[in-house]
Amino acid sequence: MSHGGETNLTIQPGDNNSHPSTKTPPLKPGNVLVYVMAVACGVAVANLYYAQPLLHTLAQQFGISEGTTGLIVTMTQLGYVIGLALIVPLGDLFERRRLITVVSAGTAVALAGAAISPGIGSFLMACLGIGFTAVVAQVLVPFAAVLAADGQRGAVIGRVMSGLLLGILLARTISGFIADVYGWRAVFWIATVSMIVQSIVLWRMLPQSRGGTRLSYPALIGSVFLLFREEPLLRRRIVYGTLGFAAFSVFWTSLAFLLARPPYSYSDSVIGLFGVVGAAGALSASLAGHFHDRGSTRPATGVLLALVVIAFVIMGVYSTHLTAIIIGVVLLDIGQQGTHILNQSVIYTLNHEARSRITTAYMTCFFFGGVIGSASSGYVFEFGGWVGVSWLGGMFGGLAFIYWLTELKTCRG
Repeated sequence: MSHGGETNLTIQPGDNNSHPSTKTPPLKPGNVLVYVMAVACGVAVANLYYAQPLLHTLAQQFGISEGTTGLIVTMTQLGYVIGLALIVPLGDLFERRRLITVVSAGTAVALAGAAISPGIGSFLMACLGIGFTAVVAQVLVPFAAVLAADGQRGAVIGRVMSGLLLGILLARTISGFIADVYGWRAVFWIATVSMIVQSIVLWRMLPQSRGGTRLSYPALIGSVFLLFREEPLLRRRIVYGTLGFAAFSVFWTSLAFLLARPPYSYSDSVIGLFGVVGAAGALSASLAGHFHDRGSTRPATGVLLALVVIAFVIMGVYSTHLTAIIIGVVLLDIGQQGTHILNQSVIYTLNHEARSRITTAYMTCFFFGGVIGSASSGYVFEFGGWVGVSWLGGMFGGLAFIYWLTELKTCRG
């Protein structure tokens, strides 16, 4: 039922154990709302990545070195880490639809700040704000898990995550083309309008849903740390995610520097096209949710982590060959994004009443890995070139694979 075009459904607290409420049919992978949430996740998280293919241009615009330019990515991811710690747990406490739309509007404000930034200092502060509010995507993902039908939760999460992953990868392509035609500031103005529109759409289409916890906010934040202690499977999946995303960030932070130099010497729009290549990998990775639903999570994780290492080997050895870079991009995105989907499919089975806090625990560490990867990547490229970057990314991926080898066969997931 709707009133004035606004969804008039209420999910009662305490119903997270299966589908949220008899008033709201449980979500299945083909439901329209799944696609709406997938697109919303993609639009929200894309804001973290618009600057990546523009780093070479921004370095020239602001007159800074490649190492310093890498801090643009770092500040955005640092803001995301802070938002994960402070905003995402509120999904277990406040009404989720209102939280999602208000935070989305905040992203629009931060994006406008980036568009009008006169120098690198103000631009970095705007990037911090963009990252802080872009965590709305991580409120939507556990929300989808709450709404999903039992037995199809992995597939629903995989579908929503596909939208998120496409947002991550296509952001680079869209950003590069817009910057080449209209300039880099237009990228952030268009993103501002997109977030305003998204806030309106989500307010009208999402069902109301209040978290089931009655904890105070300080106790809510403190309970996140208890999850680390109480859930060994969460800790293991955090290691996979953190190291994998560190490797992922190492690659994407320095790729623009590699491709802007000979023998490639590509423009922003051509560099952005590599996001399309990565999108093919992300679409393949979305199948990982089905492996989880079929009980094949552990072996699939090992294969996907191995692909991350193989990707860096190929790109490091054949760095002057475009085909090798393309193959590496596809393998890296299949490996990293597939592992990420498996990780989330596993952790959302652990505690039905704490999905937002589980998201906080996992994603805070996940993006902290991204902070480490992006912060180190620019400086490694500056002093060690692409070979150094390949060694760094391969090291992060290799550590994740070695840790996977220690997993006991009796461990769930």
